[in-house]
Amino acid sequence: MFTFDWFHRGGLDKLQSAARQRCAEHKFSDEAGGADGSSELGDYMSGLETRTIIYMKDGLTYEVRAIIDLDSTAGLVFECVPVDENYRVGAIVIVAPFEDIARVEIFAVHPDEKPQESFKIPGFRAATEAGRD
Repeated sequence: MFTFDWFHRGGLDKLQSAARQRCAEHKFSDEAGGADGSSELGDYMSGLETRTIIYMKDGLTYEVRAIIDLDSTAGLVFECVPVDENYRVGAIVIVAPFEDIARVEIFAVHPDEKPQESFKIPGFRAATEAGRD
């Protein structure tokens, strides 16, 4: 499902736009879709931040800091956000074969509404495991 074209030629951008739109619809439920063009809604949407999480088939999870365009059509090249504090002084660049990518998630949030402490996005695995208790 995931290819060079999906990440570099519109798929990821569309997913990010959809996440921003849905976030705004939750905030402004009476203005769903943003069709009225209100300045408050526009200001809110322009301030939204997104986090991109990539889940691999082998169970590893990465948060993308930036996608790097090296014209590699076999894999996604990106800089990830290090989880370990010791690695935050440098940069970790990863090449992930497209066929090994299981899922991509976008989390959209406004800076005024996001939690103060650094939080981990658990994804579906944690939600599924929690539902078994």
